[in-house]
Amino acid sequence: MSYKKMKICILFFLLILALPFLNSCESSSTTLIGNWMHKSDFDGLPRSDAVGFSIGTTGYIGTGYNYDENARLSDFWAYDVSADNWTQKADFPGVARNGAVGFGTDTKGYIGTGYDGTNKLNDFYEYDPSTNVWTRKADFAGTARYAAIGMALANKGYIGTGYDGNYLKDFWQYDPGTDTWTQKNSLGGSKRRDATCFVIDGKGYVTTGIDNGTYDTDLWEYDPDSETWIKKRAISNISTDTYDDAYTDIIGIYKVGFAINGKGYLATGGQTTGNKCWEYNPVTDLWVERTAFEGSSRADAVGFAIGDLGYLATGKSGTYYFDDLWSFDPTATVVANDK
Repeated sequence: MSYKKMKICILFFLLILALPFLNSCESSSTTLIGNWMHKSDFDGLPRSDAVGFSIGTTGYIGTGYNYDENARLSDFWAYDVSADNWTQKADFPGVARNGAVGFGTDTKGYIGTGYDGTNKLNDFYEYDPSTNVWTRKADFAGTARYAAIGMALANKGYIGTGYDGNYLKDFWQYDPGTDTWTQKNSLGGSKRRDATCFVIDGKGYVTTGIDNGTYDTDLWEYDPDSETWIKKRAISNISTDTYDDAYTDIIGIYKVGFAINGKGYLATGGQTTGNKCWEYNPVTDLWVERTAFEGSSRADAVGFAIGDLGYLATGKSGTYYFDDLWSFDPTATVVANDK
């Protein structure tokens, strides 16, 4: 074999060897969409397992657990998006707690259930931002519990799932006009605690969570008009179809859920702590991975949405507890040095 032919053979052989490396470089450089931006840190103590919700253009965070003080909390704070600052509001009047649920209607905020370190709770309170006053309302009609989900649909409140000594899947509606609770059809599928929910176009979505040591893999849509649950595609790779092949880390607990412009988002949390972010499209019933949360990986954070942005704050990783706040723009590409 001539030197020229030998050289060509060697180059061809080296190219074959390099193909796997080149392919891995191409796949690892894939750019995910969505940009996280560090905002003004939460002014209260670092905490986990708090509640967060929005009323209009204001975000709210309250209750939770602080590790350094070994204390459950009852303080309550408002976040002004335009000024990017926090203001302390009237303390939540119930016993200090973590593991509660909170949600906002068009004009009022609500917090109920939870755990005070000894007792599971079923008390329920309304917050009026126009007067900065809390009012105790009718106790939650289900069993006292924590690690439930709460959301607002058409200005009515809903609480369901959680843990009262057993895993739960019941579902209850609160009518602010009559201050009454009505039991609705239970969530389909498995019982669960530490699940996540979000609201898109007047329908509620419940997913993730854990049931007796097994992570839930189902996703359910609730229609308040027909009072029915519709099972959607699974959030884990459990079928022979290809659509879910990349669904490797949507399942878990302690995740943050919020909705922006007709899409749902799950961020952080997981089977321990995490920083992944996934987007759900209810039209296609499919999930797409978005830019991972750019703060420290964590669990038990809180989230809410205002306008075109989602917000994520607080949480924990081991014995480290957080007080940072981040916004998420799902349509933007990552901007360097925006922390």
